[in-house]
Formats: sequence, structure tokens, C-alpha cells
Amino acid sequence: MNKKLSINSWAIEDRPREKMIMHGASCLSNAELLAILIGSGNRDESAVDLMKRVLANYRNDLVLLDKASFEELCSFKGIGSVKAITILAALEFGKRRANTSPQDGVVIRCSDDIYHLFYPQMCNLGVEECWILLLNQGAKVLEKIKISSGGLTATLVDVRCIMRDALLKRATSLVVCHNHPSGNVHPSQDDDNITMKIRDAATLMNIRLLDHVILTDGNFYSYADEGRI
Repeated sequence: MNKKLSINSWAIEDRPREKMIMHGASCLSNAELLAILIGSGNRDESAVDLMKRVLANYRNDLVLLDKASFEELCSFKGIGSVKAITILAALEFGKRRANTSPQDGVVIRCSDDIYHLFYPQMCNLGVEECWILLLNQGAKVLEKIKISSGGLTATLVDVRCIMRDALLKRATSLVVCHNHPSGNVHPSQDDDNITMKIRDAATLMNIRLLDHVILTDGNFYSYADEGRI
């Protein structure tokens, strides 16, 4: 019968906490980082082995793990409510950290830049959110603003407020980005209508709408790339 080898019996340089102190967090695997958070395993597995098993269930993909529910995590032997909440809180914190990264100096050159800027915060949202980027003459981001949540229609998006924010920030161009939780990357009629309204209003203010990107988990649609702006 195999006996569980606890982390405390490992060589010091192999223990996650000590390894982090000695070599830095970047040298730890995802399982080791999560093991530090949950603190302990179960009767048969160390915390690291437990998290390796959990991660394997999600193909070692943190994006898939981020979609796990509280109930799913609690179904793993050794993961109780406290550990499940800790894991979910860590994943949420990571998304918020990505969303609050310094934007000074970020330059938008193409639709790919827009996609990668918004992907961490929007890829797993259960509802539609629409954001704008206000840019200066050099296409550097001045500000990132959420303009709606729950859908993209004229009743939820106030084009006048977008123009006001752009004028206050002295933006010379702007970008629109929103997500499709359904996974369907193609624009709807509402998407088309709002895009044209924003474009026309921006033109009147001598501001250029550079692009409107629709984002899904792993794909995106660009009005600019499709020649529709």
C-alpha cells in the first residue's frame, strides 16, 4: 500500500513555499502556486498532487479552470468550501490584475492589440460588456471605459456620453470592444447599428473610430479588418 509523502518530507528546495522564497514565484508550476493557496491536500495526496489532479481535469488550462463553478471544485476529494473559494478568488484576482495593468504607453496598432488587451477580463464573462479605448494622436491609450453591461443596443449605449468622454480626454481616435458570451463571433444587427452611430458621431467631432472588435473565448471579429469602418 502506497503511503502519502507529505510536502514536509520533501527536500527543502522542492517545497513550494521554500522554493518560492529561494527562487521566486515565476519558477513554480501552476499546481505548486495553487498548492500554496489551499495549504493542504487530503489523506492520499499532497497539496501539489491534489492540484495537479484538479488541473488535469481542466486539461491544465487556467482559462478552463476559471470557468469551474464552486460546486465543481467542491466535488474533488480534498477540496472543501474554503479551498474552493480560495481558488476562485485567486482566479478572479488575476483577471482584475490584468484589467488594472498600467495603460500608459500602450499603443494600439491593429485589431490583435485590442483583442489581447481585453481578452483577460472579457473572455469568460457571462454577460455582454462594451468598453471603449480613448487614444491620442500617437494611438496611445488615454483611458479605458466601460460603457454598457448586458447587451449592445441603443437603449444601453449612450453615444453622447462616449463623445463627451472622448472630448474631455482630448482623444483623437477611439476603439470599441465588446464580448459575445455565446461564442458566436459574428456581429448582430444591433452591433452594426451601434457601430455606425458611434462612427458617425465621432466623425462630426473630428474623432476617428479606428475599430470595433467583437471578442469571444479564442477568437475575434474586427470591423476594421473586414473593411466595414
